[in-house]
Amino acid sequence: MRTTLFDGVATAIRRTLPQPLSTVSWYGQQEAHRVGYYDAIRQCGLVGFGALDSELLDAQAALAGATGWWWAFERVCVMAERPCELHTEPSPGGSEDERRLHHPNRAAIEYPDGTRSFVHHGTIVPEWVVLDPTAERIGRERNVEIRRCAIERIGWDAYIEEAALTLVDRTGDPGNPGCLLELYDSPGGWGAPGRILLAVNGSLERDGTRRRYGLPVPAWAPSALDAAGWTYGISGSDYARLVRRT
Repeated sequence: MRTTLFDGVATAIRRTLPQPLSTVSWYGQQEAHRVGYYDAIRQCGLVGFGALDSELLDAQAALAGATGWWWAFERVCVMAERPCELHTEPSPGGSEDERRLHHPNRAAIEYPDGTRSFVHHGTIVPEWVVLDPTAERIGRERNVEIRRCAIERIGWDAYIEEAALTLVDRTGDPGNPGCLLELYDSPGGWGAPGRILLAVNGSLERDGTRRRYGLPVPAWAPSALDAAGWTYGISGSDYARLVRRT
């Protein structure tokens, strides 16, 4: 519950707040894991609770189940509404049914007043990444993770075609049998002049897939093997001798 609510949902909600209020220091639904822990101890009779402690725990459990964040002051308690939309998917590799925020074509979390956050497989992204990813917008994006998510949304093949990337070299990946290494000239907007090495992850992701990803490499890399070797700090000829990479 802590992984799902506190690490996942609470982080996305914080992104919706105005900058001066970008932190939330009080309690709410994201505290269900903490309240639930003490409630389970009480129900199992593992620890004795005094009357005041039980009363406080009951109040916190009711609040966690009925409202969003809340702030208690001396004479006033401010309560926030819970989201009206919240979409999740199973977290890859989770052992306790952990969830992460995600929706493929709309906001993953939204409030009745229209405040919302877009999340791509657990990564908080700008609205355009989910609703209208384009090569032009990807080219202007400086955040590597956001750029990765946007390219995943349209697919590398579509991105390469739309961005009109120039293929420099293509060869089989000796450390990853059956997969290709592709070297492209990088488009404008990716920072310093360079190239992009398109490769396939050498090991399985937590969800069992093999991710295809692009790595910025120096402009001087003449071949895909040299570019791949550079990412490991070795020469292209040494990389060509790899039996298996991970």
